[in-house]
Amino acid sequence: MSGQNAQNPVPADTKVTPMMAQFLEIKAANPDSLLFYRMGDFYEMFFEDAEVASAALGITLTKRGKHQGDDIPMCGVPVHAADDYLQKLIAKGIRVSVCEQTEDPAAAKKRGSKSVVRRDVVRLVTPGTLTEERLLDATSNNYLMALTRLKGGSLQGDAVYGLAWIDMSTGSFQVSETDHQRVAADLAQVAPRELILADHLLQESDLRLLAEQSGGSLSPVPRAFFDSSTATDRLAHYFGVKTLDGFGTFSRAELSAAAGILAYVEKTQLGERPPLDPPVREAGAGRMLIDPATRANLELSRTLSGERQGSLLATIDRTVTGGGSRLLASRLAGPLFDVAEIQQRHDAVGFFLEHELMREGLRQTLKGAPDMARALSRIALNRGGPRDILALALGLSAARAVLDQTGSSPVAIPAEISAARTSLERAPHDLGEELTRAIRQDPPLLKRDGGFIATGYSGDLDELRSLRDESRKVIAKLQAQYAEELGLRSLKIKHNNVLGWFIETPTAQADRLTGDPARFIHRQTMAGAMRFTTTELAELESKIASAGERALAIEMEIFDRLANAVIDAGETIKAAAQGLSALDVSAALAKLAQEEAHVRPTVDD
Repeated sequence: MSGQNAQNPVPADTKVTPMMAQFLEIKAANPDSLLFYRMGDFYEMFFEDAEVASAALGITLTKRGKHQGDDIPMCGVPVHAADDYLQKLIAKGIRVSVCEQTEDPAAAKKRGSKSVVRRDVVRLVTPGTLTEERLLDATSNNYLMALTRLKGGSLQGDAVYGLAWIDMSTGSFQVSETDHQRVAADLAQVAPRELILADHLLQESDLRLLAEQSGGSLSPVPRAFFDSSTATDRLAHYFGVKTLDGFGTFSRAELSAAAGILAYVEKTQLGERPPLDPPVREAGAGRMLIDPATRANLELSRTLSGERQGSLLATIDRTVTGGGSRLLASRLAGPLFDVAEIQQRHDAVGFFLEHELMREGLRQTLKGAPDMARALSRIALNRGGPRDILALALGLSAARAVLDQTGSSPVAIPAEISAARTSLERAPHDLGEELTRAIRQDPPLLKRDGGFIATGYSGDLDELRSLRDESRKVIAKLQAQYAEELGLRSLKIKHNNVLGWFIETPTAQADRLTGDPARFIHRQTMAGAMRFTTTELAELESKIASAGERALAIEMEIFDRLANAVIDAGETIKAAAQGLSALDVSAALAKLAQEEAHVRPTVDD
């Protein structure tokens, strides 16, 4: 917790409430983070955790009960507003363990009146493992980076450094090997939000200084995380392959760093598997080496005061999507040396500069394209909701529209634009159409709230909603049917808490119902009326009583089915998102060139 780890003592006595005993047990297993302990609609914190959270968040510190004779400090935050508080804590370098209720309170009561609802930590929230939309900057990558050092290697010098970095919110995964002269510049280029490295390395003053200068939160881990002898097996197991040959050739240092970052992901995500791309070796030789001091003084992406506004990136950024802005920032951070690649990018910019109508139509479409890569990641991590499904539906719809807009050129399309179009063509457009049919246009944030499946998508769901929302109309319709059939205008269908729904008719006219006892079942005789039910009414009553629960269950089933389909199509969805980002960057730079009267430079060896 960046020096603020809440350390709660294990109680010397056993005279604590079952709930507090559970808290202390879970806290003891997670000593290096602040514990968000779920209590109904709040996350509550106790002891030193409460004191740290109260000071960091500016919330009231209260007391609840006693422990070993002393008052227990306590504070809490509403579950619905937890993201806002998490953002503040992460910004202060405080890690958070999220402890959720893992069973229904009703199930706990069945075990006994004093039974405590089962809870467990479901996630460790750190700066480099964020995926929530509200916690991320749409225009910046959120990199988690691993740094390791091995003796010897393919580079010159006594030691070689391995780097691996991922963006869990998009799934990108890159590795590289570097040396002592380059490592500071490489760290500055990536600018990780969080840097993990073996704890023994932090004992060395030069490496600690290097790590601190990266600007990210430091997370020391056991040396075993970076075991190069088992690194290949760890990567192969994570990606479900027998060999890494299909991914390329990696050095021992690169494999060690990659294994370390995967070990950390598995530790923090507690069983959830982020949809990471296979590792890709960063071609450092094809990028300009910029040392940290020069990078800072050039104010490429941040000014000397740390602001984005006023930097080169902010000055030239005309992108209209989050993915496009992140791609532009990445390209600016590592300028190309390869002439052929530079010319390909210039070809794409020149094409959109020349075809202004196409460019402006494309940019208008892209403005409405959500961040598919990040929505996909949340769904794969089981943190997604209906709005993420809708984001993918809208993104895939935008991909189809962009295909139509960029397919009418009378001249040859440049390679970069053609490659982007290919990825859009391969996108799962049939799935996109189903998602559009399935999700209503203004869904709730959380799937547990229900009401996110569009009317007409599921006949069973529509019927249940009708029973739930229009039960009175359904009952009135059945009453009119019985009254007309029996010729009894005085027949009524009523409800009370004892009998539920029942048919009531004056005693003098009840013979029309008692004459058919197989259908009209007698329930109660009153002073001037008799009450009956029917199999049809009983079934309807049962449906009405459970309609809300069953409707939500059906929505959950549909959500899970759609989410699984999205995950299965994850690779093509990611590729489509990358294609849209590439087109956004090229069109944006063409827009900039037009505004500023830029001329294409001549670039050669």
